[in-house]
Amino acid sequence: MRKKFASLLELARSLSRLPTAHLEFQLARDPANVERIFKHFTKRHPRFLLCGNKTLGAALVDLTRFQTGAEYLQTIKGRNSAEHHARRARARGYRVTEIDRNHYIDDIHHINTSVEVRQGKPMSDSYLSKQHHYVPDPNYKYFGTLDVTGHLVAYGEVGVWGNFAAFNRIIGVRNNDGIMHLMVSEIVCTMIENDEVEFLMYDTYFKASPGLKLFKTALGFSPYRARYRLQ
Repeated sequence: MRKKFASLLELARSLSRLPTAHLEFQLARDPANVERIFKHFTKRHPRFLLCGNKTLGAALVDLTRFQTGAEYLQTIKGRNSAEHHARRARARGYRVTEIDRNHYIDDIHHINTSVEVRQGKPMSDSYLSKQHHYVPDPNYKYFGTLDVTGHLVAYGEVGVWGNFAAFNRIIGVRNNDGIMHLMVSEIVCTMIENDEVEFLMYDTYFKASPGLKLFKTALGFSPYRARYRLQ
């Protein structure tokens, strides 16, 4: 009991020190869809009942800190760093591009079913059931990592909601080639170069597993207190 209380107290202290990010949902993009996502982000948190669902510890990269993607990559360099893993993947022939998911139906199903458990949780039915056709959402950008043979080995879906974008889904096959570091870092660079949004979100920070926290931190994401506005 005492240990649990101490852990909660340390979490409360960490939360109180978080910087604040002001994130805007812009109805002009797609009124019904944007409002639906806004309600999901701001609904009551399952553990902290006085807070919004994605308010405390939102994992963000402040894209306004960087003039170019190259500047961002400089901040994630170092021995055994995210930039090192991404560079290794690139050297092995992997590349990241925007994709039409309908061109990779079998590859997506293979990725989704390649392991039974991720982050300590069984894969949900939405991943296990093969989808035979995808309808693109105008609010989303779809990215993929291709290997040297042109097969999709990882993919990510990024929703653009206003002055920020957020990962909806990011998943890949498990290997040691650095494909996920390459994909996320390339997406960050693309967002910087496009100069469309101020922040990129990768869900929240504190509920992530230790390994996923390390991954997010290595790629430049850090926890914020998010304040949302619908306009």
